[in-house]
Amino acid sequence: MSVDLLKFLKATNPGQTINIANSEDRKYYIDFSTVRGGTIIEELKDNITLFSVNEPSCNLLTGHIGCGKSTELLLLKAKLEEEGFHVVYFESTEDLEMADVDIADVLLAIARRISQSLEDIAIGEPKGLNKLLKRTAELLQTEYDWSEVELGFGIGKITAKARADSGLRQRLNQYLGPKRPELLDAINQELIEPAIAQLQKQHKKGLVVIVDNLDRIDGTTKSWGRPQQEYIFIDQAEYLQKLNCHLVYTIPLALKFAGTYGQLVQRYQEEPKVLPMVQVKQIDGSDCEAGIALLRQMVLARALPEMDEQERLKQINEIFDHPDSLDRLCRVTGGHVRDLLRLLMSWLRKDFKKGKLTRETLESLIRSRRNEMTLQIDDQEWALLRQVRQKKKVSGDDGYQKLIHSRLVFEYRDREESWFDINPILADAKEFRI
Repeated sequence: MSVDLLKFLKATNPGQTINIANSEDRKYYIDFSTVRGGTIIEELKDNITLFSVNEPSCNLLTGHIGCGKSTELLLLKAKLEEEGFHVVYFESTEDLEMADVDIADVLLAIARRISQSLEDIAIGEPKGLNKLLKRTAELLQTEYDWSEVELGFGIGKITAKARADSGLRQRLNQYLGPKRPELLDAINQELIEPAIAQLQKQHKKGLVVIVDNLDRIDGTTKSWGRPQQEYIFIDQAEYLQKLNCHLVYTIPLALKFAGTYGQLVQRYQEEPKVLPMVQVKQIDGSDCEAGIALLRQMVLARALPEMDEQERLKQINEIFDHPDSLDRLCRVTGGHVRDLLRLLMSWLRKDFKKGKLTRETLESLIRSRRNEMTLQIDDQEWALLRQVRQKKKVSGDDGYQKLIHSRLVFEYRDREESWFDINPILADAKEFRI
């Protein structure tokens, strides 16, 4: 059987998130929970559906950008909807300026998305919220007749204007900052609580809001000296949790390794869940056969989505010059899903006219990627990388935070035990032979 390489290429788009609710996307989904240290999404679901079903809850999820959090959160959305919840999922990067975020921005984005999701449900006029937003619009010189404009649309216009202009953003937050309790109360009393009451009349169990991509908030420092990530998730934790519905936020992985992580844990009822890499090797360096087998299936499912697992394996030699070439791809990307897809896409483009993916091309791409990565690494960071390679541990200082943020170091979990290793693409760098 010949493989449609053009269709295969399109299916490897690393920027395309798999939505499990879509029947076509579902063919590409692979469950990696057995090689990620546990059923994290199932645990998040249980926190909402079993342990806090009749009261608000707040859950945090972190992990490397590109490791598959969005796909897993869309799976969580589908599972919660099956349980009878109304779920509002959105990517905060579409609403917020990630280099400059304040808590009012986050609250407004959530209010907007809830309002848009429930526009067919009659919940009454949110008079207090409209009054607050009307005054905000006037400050930003954004004129609307708030008696006629739909709430979500109006908030969207305010936030879009502020997002595009740092001066307006500053004025927005100067005005709304002292009014955070008022804003929070208005969102709860005039939007969330009436919405839940109407949803329950439709036999829904409740409202869940999943705010994705908040882990992409920049690690910049606010004007008064507080790191932005710590300001939002630690200093403003009270406001993030006080919305009267179920909440799931993604948070930056760097916070897990910051000296203030203990403060963060104390502010929330639940400790953040971590989505680690897909395990491709054991802590002793030997292969993790289960992880490699699942990554093989992830690649083959993109090429042959209509086939079952065993049938796909029989077609490896129709796509790759040798099965070892596919395994090399799985190992060298370290279980980082997006990095694997990115390298696979480049490989397909290079060998497209050959009709088969060759090991020679893959090794050339690996060398090129390694060269790009090593350009950013200084002598001190090489020393830290050697320690990680030897000890399989990291500490909470700034150097290790940078290594993790830059995807030079990956975290793995095996039966709840966490350990670290260098990105395998770096393994053959000459700096490790010093």
